[in-house]
Amino acid sequence: MGLDNWQSKRTSLKRKSPENGDSLISNSSSLDDLNEDLFERVLSWLPTSTFFRLSTVCKRWKSAADSASFKLACSRIPSRDPWFLMVAPNLNQSIIFDSAESSWKRLNNPPPLQEDSNQTCMPVAASGGLICYRESSGNFIVCNPVTGSRRHLPPLHLAKQNQQPLNAIVMSSFISSAYKIVLVFGELPFLSFISYNSNIGRWEDETALRRKVDDNSMEYDSSDDNVVYFLSKAGNVVASNMQRSPTKQYSSVITNQDGDDVIYFLSSSGTVVSCNLTSKCFSEYPRLLPAFCEYSIDVVECNGEMLVVLLSEFLESASLRVWRYDEAGRCWHQIAAMPAAMSHEWYGKKADINCVGVNDQIFICLNSPELCTYAVCDLRTKEWIELPKCCIKGHEMEFMSAFSFEPRIEASV
Repeated sequence: MGLDNWQSKRTSLKRKSPENGDSLISNSSSLDDLNEDLFERVLSWLPTSTFFRLSTVCKRWKSAADSASFKLACSRIPSRDPWFLMVAPNLNQSIIFDSAESSWKRLNNPPPLQEDSNQTCMPVAASGGLICYRESSGNFIVCNPVTGSRRHLPPLHLAKQNQQPLNAIVMSSFISSAYKIVLVFGELPFLSFISYNSNIGRWEDETALRRKVDDNSMEYDSSDDNVVYFLSKAGNVVASNMQRSPTKQYSSVITNQDGDDVIYFLSSSGTVVSCNLTSKCFSEYPRLLPAFCEYSIDVVECNGEMLVVLLSEFLESASLRVWRYDEAGRCWHQIAAMPAAMSHEWYGKKADINCVGVNDQIFICLNSPELCTYAVCDLRTKEWIELPKCCIKGHEMEFMSAFSFEPRIEASV
């Protein structure tokens, strides 16, 4: 290109700037110049909290937000920063903690906590972009808390539902928003499970679980004649026939190990029970602490692995630690501990912990009659961060537990 032609091209790229006079500003494409497919792909990368404002920008943005192709574009985003649905003692709040923005928010579409004054409904499990609720009648509702869409699952006609204790409720989601809900019933050593499959829209047949052949947990089996105790969710040492708080009564997680689905839950005596749904067997893990010790315990899932969070008191101080179980060595290994300066304030407070894991992080609710704190443990960096308090209309909110989910507008029930 000759110099004269180049100068002519350069001059054509100039335009007036009111602040700076003549300046060289190259032509750049705006969102309005993109075709519809590319336009929706760009919007799909926005944080989920911004989706609610798309319809207020202009007609084109509103049209994109309501289109099926936009939801398809959103489904191709590999992951989103989690939101935590907070559970208040009265079960009537619709507050979430947005980890992407580190802020508290009210849900635009409240979940079905108390739609019917005669039917209490509480969250019991979550996976992907969905949360599972259980009504006092024993029926289940699956809800997308972002969009408000929900489905009432078929009634569970199971004799054991009224005769045997319900130990665990877990949920796992798959491609194309398919999901599975699994319930574990029974008293040790007589356990069974039943699953709901969204692909077929019904509950499958009940299946019995047998004790694992090489399980030596009978040495510390809680079914002997000795009375065992655990720290209840209210912070008191009680007998093993006492139920946990409704908010985490079915504290349990599911993992996939070498293709096998494995559910972990806490027995009434505080031991961790492992149920392999593929091989249809279960085993009990050895105790972290003696049965007579006072402690609060919960199970979480992080990166496909079951971990235990335990709050206990020792040598006039409180200790909150995270443990991993070594299957080969049949023993527990500590992998993280809250700094003593943070955990000591819980000494003597009869505190309770309710936890949820997501990726490398554990979200922890610590409650006592005197204190209420929310903290996050980053297992990769070993950092412990106390979250800001949640204040609504000047009133400081207190939450008993949290459920983690990915805020996805495309997740269907």
